[in-house]
This record gives sequence, C-alpha cells and structure tokens, in this order.
Amino acid sequence: MNLIYNSEQYSVVEFGPDRELEALRFGGYEIVDKGGKREIFIAGLLAQNFRRDVNQLIANEPTMEEIDEFLGSYDSLMSQPVLLH
Repeated sequence: MNLIYNSEQYSVVEFGPDRELEALRFGGYEIVDKGGKREIFIAGLLAQNFRRDVNQLIANEPTMEEIDEFLGSYDSLMSQPVLLH
C-alpha cells in the first residue's frame, strides 16, 4: 500500500499486486473524495486504465487543481461512504 497522491480534496492509495487475493491480482487503487466522504476501490481493467491515464497526466506536469479535476471524473462511481480514515 502506497499513498501516491494527497490534496485537500482527494487522496489516492495504490495497492500492489497480490496473487493470493483475486481482487488485487493486478493491483488496485483506492480513491477518496475527502469533501464528499466517499471512496471507490478500482481493480482490474479499470485500474490499468487509471494507471495509464495518470501516467499520461503526470507527463504534462499538471497542477494539483488539474489532478483534482481528473480525479473528479471518478466522482460518479464513488458510492462507498468513508467511515474510518
């Protein structure tokens, strides 16, 4: 588990691959919307696409606002309330 991004609005934790857990077979990401007090865990193909998109984003040296805007595109998928963080 590795905290890869943290702003006032969002945090992103990367989970490395774990062959013993099917959900983490290829790794995954937890994206937390701090203001909305909700989160999503993405794995599999969605996580691979997220990783690709993040790599493209950081190649352009974005501002924190641009990163938060990118992460905001996942808001509609976030349905899990944050209870403890």
